[in-house]
Amino acid sequence: MKNLYLNNRFFYLLFVVGILYVMAFFVPVLLWLGGGFLFLIFLILFVDILLLFVGKFRISASRKLPAKFSNGDENTIGFQIHNRYFFPVNIRVIDEVPFQFQIRDFDIRKKLAPNGNTLFEYSLFPKARGEYQFGKLNLYAASPLGLVSRRYTFQKEETLPCYPSFIHLQKYEMMALQNEFLLGGIRKIRKIGHTMEFEQIRDYVQGDDIRSINWKATSKQNRLMVNQFQDEKSQRIYMLIDKGRTMQMPFEGLSLLDYSVNAVMALSHIILKKGDRAGMMTFSTKTENKVAADSKAGQLRKISEALYNIRTDFFESDFSRLYQDIKFSISQRSLILLFSNFETRDALNRQMKYLRAIARNHLLVVVFFRNPELLRMINGRPEDMQGIYDKIIAEKFEFEKNLIIQELRKYGIYTVYTLPENLSIDVISKYLEVKARGIL
Repeated sequence: MKNLYLNNRFFYLLFVVGILYVMAFFVPVLLWLGGGFLFLIFLILFVDILLLFVGKFRISASRKLPAKFSNGDENTIGFQIHNRYFFPVNIRVIDEVPFQFQIRDFDIRKKLAPNGNTLFEYSLFPKARGEYQFGKLNLYAASPLGLVSRRYTFQKEETLPCYPSFIHLQKYEMMALQNEFLLGGIRKIRKIGHTMEFEQIRDYVQGDDIRSINWKATSKQNRLMVNQFQDEKSQRIYMLIDKGRTMQMPFEGLSLLDYSVNAVMALSHIILKKGDRAGMMTFSTKTENKVAADSKAGQLRKISEALYNIRTDFFESDFSRLYQDIKFSISQRSLILLFSNFETRDALNRQMKYLRAIARNHLLVVVFFRNPELLRMINGRPEDMQGIYDKIIAEKFEFEKNLIIQELRKYGIYTVYTLPENLSIDVISKYLEVKARGIL
């Protein structure tokens, strides 16, 4: 009988009986009424137990988990329940979700039709990569009488890995193919010049760039002919992720490292779709998780596995070691996107000589972050003197970030300065801009 649970309805009825017995001190006839009511309650209780416990497996259920979690996204968990009772059943579902979610009040209540199947779903939002362990799936079935419940337990413990965000890869792919991004309006990327690979000579069509006219072919064919170009492919794109302590800063439950990991995953997908070679590495006191730039099948899976379980180590990042490793491991000119975070010019100046050295041989793009909390202070209206001081300090920090951008541009280093939630879109946009302008 360890699966037998008394419901609140049973105790409410006993409370009514208790009131009748108390009132019987003043109205003796209520003593017989209370006794009869108590006998009726236990008779219904016995019938309720028989209805629920005759037969071994009157309820069956199974949890439907995805193959893996997508970090920072909505992930759907489902479970299917089959009711074999000949009467409708009230079900209470308590799923033992992983401790990382800190859900202490999980409780789903549904009514199941007799001899019917029902599918339930709920959503989870993981905020960290790694492994998530589900416990048992507990169901409490109650008949229409509702005095007792029978517990059913299903599913053994299951472990589910959480990978960098992959749910929205298709959405980013569609955006990249159209070369436009909906971010406060449509942003179109303009192609400049002819820094592309020659494809063929074809007839001139009204609207073609007259600078593409091939005059030799025109004189031979006695009609206007133009050169047609295609985008350069198989270019090497490396994404470097800083694992130092500055990347531990959290926004909306995700650290800057998590946002960077999700952006690298999305950007790698676009790079491979565009025919270029994607590679990555992480660094702090040393470089780790190296994936050489390639465009073969399975490259995205390699990058995903490398990003799966990286963590910040809370050390000061060693950019001199990073420069040495880039010099010896990346021999050809490549586009390098460096995900880091510089809060002050002093922090940048300590690393500037290494960034300039990297930029001499490669096209370097430094990706760092705007602080949404500071923006709220800057755009808000202070209500007291303390609020005025806070706004002035926030404006000073924002001005410092703009000086950092100017300092990097002075040495030919490109930048992406963005809010954490817009990171994926902005780095993909910068990559497409580099491709369109042919500056690699």
